[in-house]
Amino acid sequence: MNKSFTLFILSIIVYCGSYGNTVDWGATGHRTVGEIAQQHLSKRAEKQISDILNGQSLAMVSTYGDDIKSDKKYDKYYTWHFVNFPFDTKYEASKKDKRGDIVMGIQKCIEALKDPNTSQEDKSFYLKFLVHLVGDLHQPLHVGKAEDRGGNDIKVLWHYDKSNLHRVWDSEMIESFNMSYTELAANSKKLSKEQIKIIQKGSILDWTYESQALAKKVYASAKMDEKLGYRYSYDHFETVQSQLQKSGIRLAKILNEIFG
Repeated sequence: MNKSFTLFILSIIVYCGSYGNTVDWGATGHRTVGEIAQQHLSKRAEKQISDILNGQSLAMVSTYGDDIKSDKKYDKYYTWHFVNFPFDTKYEASKKDKRGDIVMGIQKCIEALKDPNTSQEDKSFYLKFLVHLVGDLHQPLHVGKAEDRGGNDIKVLWHYDKSNLHRVWDSEMIESFNMSYTELAANSKKLSKEQIKIIQKGSILDWTYESQALAKKVYASAKMDEKLGYRYSYDHFETVQSQLQKSGIRLAKILNEIFG
């Protein structure tokens, strides 16, 4: 009995530890985006954002969109985290989810923040959600295929542990790199002002198509039940870093236009 009880307790500890780490790894990517965006804010935007968030940084509120998933009253926002429409087609011509999608969600957040009649409480909500959604938009599989739930149904092994393609891109490559969000932000590629301007060009839809084009490459990068590990990170982590940086720079552009 004692031996069985000990094994049971150990299994619970292992399970809970694994679950907790998965949540934290996802947060690292979003906080990296927030940290990079913070560095590109205008002084005016930074002041107004600080007032709305009661002094919290963009990095600290960047996980809000996932945090509220545990509260059923926010279930109506679930579909705002992604968009699925056939590859090589136009979003405008696609069938829309009545509950909304990531493109609609970002636009709604921007509209609410620009509206002078929006309450401070609602401004805080939409600002925190906007920070999260712009991050999601730049994870390619958030613009993936509906039939496999953005790669969630493509089962793979990540360093011999069961995983899926979406999770590998959401968190596991970042976790394996073993850097904090501040370290990841600090080690982003050094860019000139002209390079930053190029990244900031385009619209939400342009960035959506860009992510979908990357999603096609991600799907081609792995097969069902494939063992992924160090070589996969070597081949693809640079893309992860690039997307985090682009997301932060573009988020700052949006916020500067709203508040600057």
